Amino acid sequence: MDTGLEAFAPIGLAAVVDAAALQTRVDSKYLLAPAVCRRFRERLAEAGGWSCLEIDRRRRFAYESVYFDTPDLLTYRQHRQGRRRRFKVRSRTYADSGECAFEVKLKGSRQNTVKQRIPYPAADAGRLTGEAAGFLAETLRSAYGTGVPAGMAPRLRTDYRRHTLVNLGLATRVTVDEDLSCTAATGTAAARRLCLVEVKAARGGGPVDRLLWELGARPVSVSKYCMAAAVLFPWLRANPWTREIREWFGPVSPGGAL
Repeated sequence: MDTGLEAFAPIGLAAVVDAAALQTRVDSKYLLAPAVCRRFRERLAEAGGWSCLEIDRRRRFAYESVYFDTPDLLTYRQHRQGRRRRFKVRSRTYADSGECAFEVKLKGSRQNTVKQRIPYPAADAGRLTGEAAGFLAETLRSAYGTGVPAGMAPRLRTDYRRHTLVNLGLATRVTVDEDLSCTAATGTAAARRLCLVEVKAARGGGPVDRLLWELGARPVSVSKYCMAAAVLFPWLRANPWTREIREWFGPVSPGGAL
């Protein structure tokens, strides 16, 4: 059993998908030191009603995500500028099982997160197949009435470990990402030993967020893609996330033109 997660009853993937998939949701994110994250888990265990995703007696899982963008990193710039109609495109491989999905994450009309996905061959995780391009085109057309930007191709990859806590009664899922590293043509970077906690619920501002505030945490507006891009492509402007980048990765060279 994984250390630190023994206090939670196991829950299977099927139950999580059926009751708390939360493909349309409100996300809040927090960067926690490991000691604070442990205390956070202890408080959830004390509250009761929480379970931990378990597959084949494993509770921590390795994830690999490949992000697709244009040559001038349009989707990164949309996020940096806070555009209302913005999106991210990625493949996600669950390294322990070999399963893979192609995903498009959109901002909804109420600024909630809407995720569309299809199964994807793991062998194609690093490229945009015709099927994936068609799915992306239909998703953007339906959501925003726009086409696919020219030149979409893989730009960087992130690797990390995740465990997932679920409260079916609250319809809330908490993911904790650790050991983040990222890779691009420009090099590699490893994040400092912090935990990215994401609270995923149909509505924000619930009891989990209140607990995190009690522990001294405050929400951060970050994404693993944007953090990785800012670190691996240091000429990028990253002014909305300067403090978070310094906290998570250490000093980074000032941004440039994009």
